[in-house]
Amino acid sequence: MDEKIDGPSGSTSKAERRVSTSRYVKLNRLPTLQEVLDRRTRAPLDLFCFYIFLQRESAEDALDFWLDVQQHENMCKAYLKDLRKSGRSIHEDWPEFADYARANGSYFSPLLDLPSVPNSPDFTVSPKEQQQEASRRSSEIISPSRTPIPSSPPRPATRERRDDESRGVNDFGSLGAAARDATFATGQPPKHRPSAAPTTGSGRMSFRDRWQDRKVRAPTIIARDRAIEKAALVESAERIYLRYLLPGAEREIYLPPSLRLHSFPISSAEASPLIPDLFHEQKVYIFKALEQDAFPRFLRAKAFGNLTPLGSFVRLVAGLLCLWGGFVLAFSLIFLDHKPKRDRLWVILPFFVATNCLLAAYYSLSPLLAFLQQSETTPFRLIKINEAYVKRLLLLRAAWIELLCVAITAVLTVIFALVPGHRL
Repeated sequence: MDEKIDGPSGSTSKAERRVSTSRYVKLNRLPTLQEVLDRRTRAPLDLFCFYIFLQRESAEDALDFWLDVQQHENMCKAYLKDLRKSGRSIHEDWPEFADYARANGSYFSPLLDLPSVPNSPDFTVSPKEQQQEASRRSSEIISPSRTPIPSSPPRPATRERRDDESRGVNDFGSLGAAARDATFATGQPPKHRPSAAPTTGSGRMSFRDRWQDRKVRAPTIIARDRAIEKAALVESAERIYLRYLLPGAEREIYLPPSLRLHSFPISSAEASPLIPDLFHEQKVYIFKALEQDAFPRFLRAKAFGNLTPLGSFVRLVAGLLCLWGGFVLAFSLIFLDHKPKRDRLWVILPFFVATNCLLAAYYSLSPLLAFLQQSETTPFRLIKINEAYVKRLLLLRAAWIELLCVAITAVLTVIFALVPGHRL
């Protein structure tokens, strides 16, 4: 059953809502990167906000590459499952890949039914041995300078995710090049897919277009009318290589020398079996790089704050102006010896606003937005906070900021209200 999320009508049945929310994990902690990439978390720690965060740092190409390779691997899985359903073996349809996987192992070995000897169909490698071989290969793909990572990225056990993989498609809404350029064996966009949102002059979607496109998201499960063919896998791999790995490409990503590909291997008959596993090592390297660098900063920015850098800067400027106005008013009332003296208490207003703005800029957290359960995605554009754990964190920090604000305002107000007046 297709899952409907944020459809154009804006209304879904109770059963559909239960399906749409079943993929989310209930956390009493901060999520992992894999949970975010699997779209199992809610705003502001979801994939959309992570993409916007990387885009602000001009580092979204790495995430686009990961998403594209993930979809390429899902297409490979769909191809193998379609092949099994048709009654053909991988050795009949793609003998080069079958020989390569049997000799060297493959990331897709658990999905293959390969005999240890081509002419001996009765003896097959056990699924446990295939899984061990896949784990061994995955554990060796990180360069020696980096710490090893798990044998393969963890996969969610939800039914929706398995359905996505069986169809060879992993929809990531409007995020990344994979969701914009994905094609199937026919080379045409999948059915029921909304038209691409307008792009800026550089060919990338603007923040406003991404925000609007997020409200009308494509279905999680996209139907296809035919089986995945080997030619579609080659086309997908070539598109990824030309976009991210070709030396001098517009969106070329950084990779260590041991993982760089200097030519596309389809020109060589001996190298064509590498197509399914071609980018897996690079994908795991990018995953590890995001996990160690960008993702912790993303958690600090969105789980402990709700402002963008520009939003914090604007509040800093507004706070300084209000503080200057408060001092001007306070000193004016003192040196004019204004009566009655209780009128000096009006300085509480500019001081309160100033300390609120300054503390919000310092902590990158607006108490008002936290109490309204809103968070900035781009400057002055808000998104509702749906992650319960983040709500609690931000409310506690907002309460602390407000207490500090009240204390500072009280001290300043008492000082300027009690000081003796002296008319100049």
